[in-house]
Amino acid sequence: MGTAGLKTVPLQSVSDLISPGEPLPFRVLDSQGRLLLAQGQRVVGTEQLKSLLERGANVVQEEADVVRKARERAQGGGGRAPSGRHLTWFDHWERHLWAIDDALREASRGKGTAEQIHAMVDQQWMLVQAQPDVALFTILRQDERRFALYALTHARDAATVVQLTGKALGWPDAKLRSAVAATLTMNVSTVELQARMAEQTDAPSKKQIDQLREHPERSAAFLRASGVEDADWLVAVAQHHEQPGGGGYPTGMDAPGEIACLLRAADVYTAKISPRAIRAPLASQMAARQLFQEAQGGALAGALIKAVGVYPPGDIVKLANGEVAIVAQRAQGGKGAQAVVLLGSHGKPAGGSTRRDTADKAFAVAGAYAERATLPRVLPEQVYGLLYADGD
Repeated sequence: MGTAGLKTVPLQSVSDLISPGEPLPFRVLDSQGRLLLAQGQRVVGTEQLKSLLERGANVVQEEADVVRKARERAQGGGGRAPSGRHLTWFDHWERHLWAIDDALREASRGKGTAEQIHAMVDQQWMLVQAQPDVALFTILRQDERRFALYALTHARDAATVVQLTGKALGWPDAKLRSAVAATLTMNVSTVELQARMAEQTDAPSKKQIDQLREHPERSAAFLRASGVEDADWLVAVAQHHEQPGGGGYPTGMDAPGEIACLLRAADVYTAKISPRAIRAPLASQMAARQLFQEAQGGALAGALIKAVGVYPPGDIVKLANGEVAIVAQRAQGGKGAQAVVLLGSHGKPAGGSTRRDTADKAFAVAGAYAERATLPRVLPEQVYGLLYADGD
């Protein structure tokens, strides 16, 4: 359902219809009519609501009117329903997205602080450390195409891949945190540009190409102005589009640093498996193959592919017994990758949440499921449950 030609009203004017932690009764759009939150998603905190209002968020008036009338009939006058719902890991993951939004926008306006940026990095670190497979799952099983948020979801996705790859490489925590921080902030100077380019169907303009070529150094400058002093972090941001042997930008240097090289690999890989208006996402196996070829079999590319898995969480696969399943966990602890059955061997939807250990020959992964686009989107809660955080 499009929004062209529909009358919208500011989100603030209908905030009484939003119950924190409860499914949204309408879509939330940015000032250009692009989707920010789909109906059924949640506003999970005041920080997120603040970010939405700063973006000039709106709702379609017709949708809001339907909700208001229904609530008035049901409640005899309306009003916000209280919510005692505890926040889940998924709520914290969504709230983290809006913390990224706030931190990057403040930095790009010259109002950012190192404290705010470090807090955002800490959130990423803790959430991925707590549920690494679930974080990977959200990269492949993405929400509706919220192109307005592409810069944010891409930063979060790439940082997740960097964190898991660096850990697999045995990088010390200090180096790995610098890498995660650099990944989250590498595109701070192009937040809105990335959103526009994710939804446009024509080739980038010369102005856009020029902005892209200068953004690594501009992003590093924004971070310095915000008080970031970590040299490894700043250098990695400035070099994350350089390539070993030359040919990258902005300087074409021959030997970019190791952190920058991992950033670039994660940046390229996650961009390939994310949808754009101009193209569908690549299958993770194809993206991995292209990355490995482009890196000429480099160690970092190989480590990245091994860390996320040839069939990462969220991937849909065909099993040896004919079942179709969605990968839930990477292989670990002597077990193969764990998968949840979606379709039985007869091709009909499977009831329950039957798990298969793909190390068992009977349930081994036979390959990617070619008709995955025909399946309904699988919500992570269906696979992992609600995942309440400790203390919630």
